Amino acid sequence: MTKTHKTFSAQEKAQVALTAIKGEKTISQIASEFQVHPTQIGLWKKQAMDNLTEIFKDNRKKEKQTEFQQQEKLDNLYKLIGKRDLELDWLKKKFSVFDA
Repeated sequence: MTKTHKTFSAQEKAQVALTAIKGEKTISQIASEFQVHPTQIGLWKKQAMDNLTEIFKDNRKKEKQTEFQQQEKLDNLYKLIGKRDLELDWLKKKFSVFDA
């Protein structure tokens, strides 16, 4: 008889990891309560602990840097458009001699 694997949602994983982080219950108790292998609980706990600092990072610096980069790209595009317009006007002027 084959055993089917249960898939857990991100919310369920977070709940199991948080319960393990609290330390109020043993891993065995958590495993029986949520019907998860103890090794899996340890992995989810470690993953949660490793990524916990990402939640509290200051993203404002990154946003300012991104805005500056976007403005820089926009300025470069405007310069390129201006250059192309000048080249097009020059070509029209030079080839207008042949239209007559």
